Amino acid sequence: MDGLAISPLLIFLVLLVLYAISAIQILNEYERAVVFRLGKLLPEPKGPGVVLVFRPIDRFVRMSLRTVVLDVPPQDIITRDNVSVKVNAVVYFRVLDPSRAVVEVENYMYATSQLAQTTLRSVLGQAELDDLLAQRDRLNQQLQQILDSETEPWGIKVSSVEVKHVDLPQDMQRAMARQAEAEREKRAKIIHAEGELIASDKLAQAAAIIDRQPATMTLRYLQTLTEIAAEQNSTIIFPLPIELMRMLRTDK
Repeated sequence: MDGLAISPLLIFLVLLVLYAISAIQILNEYERAVVFRLGKLLPEPKGPGVVLVFRPIDRFVRMSLRTVVLDVPPQDIITRDNVSVKVNAVVYFRVLDPSRAVVEVENYMYATSQLAQTTLRSVLGQAELDDLLAQRDRLNQQLQQILDSETEPWGIKVSSVEVKHVDLPQDMQRAMARQAEAEREKRAKIIHAEGELIASDKLAQAAAIIDRQPATMTLRYLQTLTEIAAEQNSTIIFPLPIELMRMLRTDK
């Protein structure tokens, strides 16, 4: 009889121990617990460390405070100059206020992802293709500011937005390649023309010096003869001044 009387007490004690063990929740340093007691939100999130949750009176939601890397799927975007491109991006954000992230929005991860997609299409659709390719830092900053202001009521801080890849159509890639080739040819022609201008200016200066000092022409002839002789040619063609030929000519 004594054994039968003790058995319900033992069962009660075992159940009490199991309930106490289940009420103990251990949170890591980067985690917080948002606790609802009888449906009402407690003022401050719990954690880190040991947290007691008395079910069914209490209900808690475990939240992570670490930075989340959200990969935005490729979006079809028509730029301001009517070019169709595919753009994907990555968003870095973290939860600053766990209570608001639970109460103000149903699923903060899904909501942030959808907001990032719509903002990406809206902002990049207002930019031209050249700006999308050359001024990506400015567009990233603009995206970050818009997302941060929109998610601030949810207790979320968007720290950075990076446009990862811009997928251009093949026709546009070929057109841009032709444009780049034409730009390089233009620069080459300009450089060649500048070289011709500098060379002609130097030749004009040399001609002016030779005109003032006729002896320099003779020195130039001798230098040319030395250069030709160094090549061991069997035939040497050496120019003579026309004035010298006139002096040697005999009138009939």
